[in-house]
Amino acid sequence: MFDQRKMVVTGGSGLLGTALKKIFPHALFPSKEEFNAVDFPQMEAYLKDKFVQTIFHGAAFTSPPKIDQDPIKAIDANIVGTSNIVKLALKHDARLIYICTDYVFNGDKGNYKENDPVFPVNKYAWSKLGGECAVRLYDKSLIIRTTFGPDVFPFEKAFTDQWTSRECVTKIAAMIAELIKIEQIGVVHVGGKRKSVYDYATSLDPLKKIGKISINDISFSIPVDTSLNTELYDKHITK
Repeated sequence: MFDQRKMVVTGGSGLLGTALKKIFPHALFPSKEEFNAVDFPQMEAYLKDKFVQTIFHGAAFTSPPKIDQDPIKAIDANIVGTSNIVKLALKHDARLIYICTDYVFNGDKGNYKENDPVFPVNKYAWSKLGGECAVRLYDKSLIIRTTFGPDVFPFEKAFTDQWTSRECVTKIAAMIAELIKIEQIGVVHVGGKRKSVYDYATSLDPLKKIGKISINDISFSIPVDTSLNTELYDKHITK
């Protein structure tokens, strides 16, 4: 049975980690200085006197343009770090939950199901897929592909020609929490209904004026339509 007091969460200071703290206030949220995924001995030392049943891996380097400039950092954080987390879960026989991204799909059709072929279009997504490959080696794992943003849209403009299942982090955190509680394993997509990023942005605050922008106006590659099919999530949660 799931016990939040026996769950350790990486990325606790991030957007999703901060939201999960409100849902699981008794879980362990070590700082990066205490529990760094690229430092396996340090993580082992942290868990030495603790009985951990669940490891939730949400820490990641997530900026596509910054990763284009510094792919080595993405390799360390998203691939090497995740591989270390997998080894740690194996050693402690702990259930592992890995937060992945809708960007693992190339975006040519949308409504992606869990078993659809993956083919990233940028280095960020390749690094997250690299982490997912390591997680797939562990049978007691749950891979959550999702997309979320702050509860308040942080930019002045939003894409009118990119399609997504993105929701605010508070909503996504609550949805993910349900999967954690039922101890689901495998791969599950978590998100809302298909919409443009512009429609997503304006839905967060209808009174806020959001400008329009095209994905053709930026210098890095992003997929056109990574909307997710969430039928499997709905099936598990409504059992």
